[in-house]
Amino acid sequence: MISFEEQANAARGQYKITDIKAMTISHVDTVYPVGQQQGRARTRHTFIKVETDAGLSGYGPCGGSGRAARDVIAMLKSGYGRHMNLSPIGKDPLAIEVHFHNLFRAVPQRGNQVRILSGIDIALWDLAGKILNQPVSKLLGGNFRDEIPLYSHCPDAPAERYLDKGWWHDTAQELLEDPRGFRAFKVDIHHALGTIIQQVVPSIGPEEARKVQRMYALAREAFGPDVDIIVHCHDELDVPSAIRVAKAVAPIDPLYYEDPLDVPFSEAWMMLRRATDLPIMTGENLALPDQVLPFLQNGAIDVLQPDLVNVGGITGGKKVADLCALFRIPITLHNVSSWALNMASQQFAAAIFDCPMMECLRYADRVAEAASNAPVIRNGKQKVSTLPGLGLDFNQEYLKAHLEEGEPWWG
Repeated sequence: MISFEEQANAARGQYKITDIKAMTISHVDTVYPVGQQQGRARTRHTFIKVETDAGLSGYGPCGGSGRAARDVIAMLKSGYGRHMNLSPIGKDPLAIEVHFHNLFRAVPQRGNQVRILSGIDIALWDLAGKILNQPVSKLLGGNFRDEIPLYSHCPDAPAERYLDKGWWHDTAQELLEDPRGFRAFKVDIHHALGTIIQQVVPSIGPEEARKVQRMYALAREAFGPDVDIIVHCHDELDVPSAIRVAKAVAPIDPLYYEDPLDVPFSEAWMMLRRATDLPIMTGENLALPDQVLPFLQNGAIDVLQPDLVNVGGITGGKKVADLCALFRIPITLHNVSSWALNMASQQFAAAIFDCPMMECLRYADRVAEAASNAPVIRNGKQKVSTLPGLGLDFNQEYLKAHLEEGEPWWG
């Protein structure tokens, strides 16, 4: 296995980063089924662009608005005041480990800045792949797999339908007949409670627990025993309620019990761990190895689900994956954003040994902003791109036509 450093040696010093830019697009997603209805969703995606003196550019997804990202980039350029010379601009793009230290460690980062700096890190890996003419998965050490097993999501619908047996029968049939072949799905707890995501009352009682139990029982009956179901929370429950939900859903034998409690780590996670044998998964809102380590040291979770935009980019994700390997904890990437994040996630997942699955939107292969190389999904797996970098080929005219109002064009 050839390390990234060895691969990069021959090209070191031949390129310089000349600028970093950010831009947000806004568009209406492709029509998607919602039970027996049709729906459309407006989405906003912010992208980072790292330019070089050779005309090559790297791209990465990031969190936050274009304006917020440009503010962080402006601080990088100004040197954070007394912290001078931390910006990647004017430096070798292949010095990714140095850039990671300067971005995330020289000045401690938390919150939204992490989500923006992660985009810069991802773009640097895309750029490195283009410079070295290798897919990022090969730069990370090579592929353990050429197709990534996937799990996806049940559709949104009016709350009352989730307690209706007939709706579940029709929905499961629709999902299982999808030619992409998904055989694992998230079902969100808030549907049973008739609430909005992350606006669940933290304490739920027996009546709400019976609704939760009924919804997941109906889902299991409709899907049958051979389809995996993930019980999906959103960090909103208190400990007694998380334990109550765990007992309510245990009969369906869920694949994972996701994000039942708020992060970061606390003794609450150990109270839940002692109360249930369900496989507990969390991680999408954890930043950098620092926040992950206590979960591993205390045996609080069975699976880690990092998001590359939140965890510190591909470099931060790899450091977290290496930590997880020491504790024999698998990685299942959180991946519900743009085509750029999907492509970064598949490259990363291909190069991680203990990565049994990756999250994926059901219509991730319908990508309006892609000029080419849209994802290929079949038999519940996503084919790993072999193109240089992340395999991103943006339709620049589409991006320009769908700029968020007030956003500057980065061309």
